[in-house]
Amino acid sequence: MEEKRKYWKRFRRYKDAADYYGICQSTLEKIAKDLKATHKVGKVVLVDCNMIEAYIESCPPA
Repeated sequence: MEEKRKYWKRFRRYKDAADYYGICQSTLEKIAKDLKATHKVGKVVLVDCNMIEAYIESCPPA
């Protein structure tokens, strides 16, 4: 089984971003929509990962 490499990309699809951050896709979609961090290109919705990173860093540690 091949191991997927996780490398930085500024824009990702919902599924890729959810896998990258290790959270479920529905949670990521909610966060991205609340932050207005989505960009629609044709039929594809991309998430701005810079905005997601800033949000995650601003959250207090659990």
